Amino acid sequence: MYSQSLSSNGAFMQEQDLLKSILADLRRTSREYTTATTEASCPMTRRMFTDLTNDTLRLQGELFNLMQQNNMYSVSSKALRQDVDKQIQSAHQTQQKCQQFIQEKNTQNSSYSQSPNVSQHQPNYGNPYYM
Repeated sequence: MYSQSLSSNGAFMQEQDLLKSILADLRRTSREYTTATTEASCPMTRRMFTDLTNDTLRLQGELFNLMQQNNMYSVSSKALRQDVDKQIQSAHQTQQKCQQFIQEKNTQNSSYSQSPNVSQHQPNYGNPYYM
């Protein structure tokens, strides 16, 4: 049997609790869209998930700012600048290694490359038949 917990003012949830729940759901959704983006082999599907990820991150940021402005969300302590710089430097090094690896593999495989044996498909999103 479905039951609701009503707050003292008769609302289903306190506004702050509801917004925290939505914020957590937007965080989860953006992670899942990011995973789907990285797993997509079709360029159109990848683009769709990239757009969904960006839209979700934008919404999450807007909700976070709204909650922070209304003292509904407290942030953790600030990170030390040197720790942030160290993480950025590490990420740049990893990115350079990945680009170098991809470039090497593309050069090695260029004599074996071939065109795909299936055509790219049209995206299903936006089609009312699938909604």
